[in-house]
Amino acid sequence: MSVLLGCIADDFTGATDLANNLVRAGMRAVQTIGVPAAALDADVDAVVVALKSRTIAPEEAIAQSLHALRWLQAQGARQIYFKYCSTFDSTPRGNIGPVTEALMDALGCDFTIATPAFPDNKRTVFKGHLFVGDVLLSESGMQNHPLTPMTDANLVRVMQAQTRRKVGLVDYATVARGAEAIRERIAQLRAEGVGVAIVDAVSNDDLMRLGPALADMPLITAGSGVAIGLPANFGIVPSSAASALPKAGGLRAVVSGSCSLATNRQVADFVAAGRPALAIDPLQIAAGIDVVSKALEWAAPLLERGPVLVYSTADASAVKSVQGRLGVEEAGAMVERTIAAIARGLVERGVRQLVVAGGETSGACVQVLGIAQLQIGAQIDPGVPWCHARSDAAGGAGLHIALKSGNFGADDFFSKAFTFLE
Repeated sequence: MSVLLGCIADDFTGATDLANNLVRAGMRAVQTIGVPAAALDADVDAVVVALKSRTIAPEEAIAQSLHALRWLQAQGARQIYFKYCSTFDSTPRGNIGPVTEALMDALGCDFTIATPAFPDNKRTVFKGHLFVGDVLLSESGMQNHPLTPMTDANLVRVMQAQTRRKVGLVDYATVARGAEAIRERIAQLRAEGVGVAIVDAVSNDDLMRLGPALADMPLITAGSGVAIGLPANFGIVPSSAASALPKAGGLRAVVSGSCSLATNRQVADFVAAGRPALAIDPLQIAAGIDVVSKALEWAAPLLERGPVLVYSTADASAVKSVQGRLGVEEAGAMVERTIAAIARGLVERGVRQLVVAGGETSGACVQVLGIAQLQIGAQIDPGVPWCHARSDAAGGAGLHIALKSGNFGADDFFSKAFTFLE
């Protein structure tokens, strides 16, 4: 068995997002939680290694990514895909630029592309600038992100600050002319000494035109959108069989640690629908109150009647207030640990359909649930599929789980997600 496409994702929801797009395009995909200790034991076309490397020190992110690369190469991966968020989440130090350069060095390639474009989720790149819906990234709410505030929408400038290589642009006019024009522009940029090129894309048609131009590129770096144009390079066509999962059962719950605008709306919609929801107060956690036991005690009598929601979601001003008292890193890590412990407790009490909102929260939950591998199923909303996994918290039984990036999903996501499994 030889893997066609080997992927390295810098967070867990991003990994699922990428795998979802590959499955929709017909690839049989599996997502691993971290780098497996043994060889892959599955007959699949693509493997997505999910790391939790987006906000750690660049040196550690590089080490983890190179470890994932070596494992994927051992599985025979023909092409490598480094996946980051469609909002290009990073800081002036990285980690997108440093990891990209380390992978380029390891693969011996002198050029790659970079684009977080994902039009299905209203992430588009035009003239090198990233838009979220109709506004620039820096005006989208991402400027208030607690860990990776994005205050500049010019991706050429953002990427150049993170890499020693010269950064260029393949603009919309070139992309619109198709794969051959893109190849010619890439050749021109390489001749000018450019090592990384931001690529414009404002529609799925643009991504489909880009796909063939990347067929011979050892390394691709992008959000998940570019994935829709890659399976055809391997002769693969869309098929519903790629997304088949076992039948679902058991109790249902949602846990959320995201503070994004989208997740705030989803929490509000769930509450407005009259469904049971419990807010977690970070200051109570810091005060030593057993928030986990209280949440599980609250949920126990409600689970039989339908999905419950436990959330720490809050608006930007509330988040900054808590960070001011506890510190940015400690506040985030403390909430992640708490939400993850609640998720495990819920699964131990019979929850077998679980939605997790937030990239960092998803990483913490998957780890504490003892999940090593995810089978990717059908999409709920763009970028968010249901998955199936074995969890030691479920006594080794199957668990359906959806890992939702904070910025993804319609307002009614928490309510409608479970209807897809009925």
